[in-house]
Amino acid sequence: MIFGYIRVSTEQQSLQNQKHKILEYAQQHKLLIDEFIELEISSKKSQKERKIDILLEKMGTGDILICTELSRLGRNMLEILNLVEKFNQHKIKLIFTNQPELSTNQNEALSALLLAIYGYFAQTEREIISERTKQGLLAARAMGKTLGRPKGAKNKTRILDPHKEEIARLFIIGVSQSSVLKIINAKLVKPISMTAFRYFISNNIVSAT
Repeated sequence: MIFGYIRVSTEQQSLQNQKHKILEYAQQHKLLIDEFIELEISSKKSQKERKIDILLEKMGTGDILICTELSRLGRNMLEILNLVEKFNQHKIKLIFTNQPELSTNQNEALSALLLAIYGYFAQTEREIISERTKQGLLAARAMGKTLGRPKGAKNKTRILDPHKEEIARLFIIGVSQSSVLKIINAKLVKPISMTAFRYFISNNIVSAT
């Protein structure tokens, strides 16, 4: 059997765009999609909620799963790599229409190598950000800076208020506005625009100005 898996996490993304790409790929390679799984759900949700578990139950040896790209499967590279390994154990072939070099239906050795490299860089990036954050906090404390909401501030909670300290820390260690926005949006149910983000930091994050 051949399954198409489509997932979007925001209203700005389109289920139809992904479906069109999968159908286009299937037509070009003379494949017939037996079933589509279409979801509008955040990658932060569990594998069961994202119906990954259902795919693993329904699919077996020789079956094919088609997605537009690797990121549709999971929330981070570590989870994605674990899922790819699970599909491999079930002898399910994976096809990524936008990333054919990672597909496991042809050159398994190459795709395994590239996935391992991606995983290594993802882990390294997390470690670097963590270390820079720690160093930035130590430097900020050494200079007498106080992070967080001042005493007496208004109690009304805005969408970015729970992430205010993290935003401040990221700016302290020199992370760009666009990169900070990507990091924070990944944690929000509904991502915000750069305009809204700049408005928030201009009124709340001194380090960003």
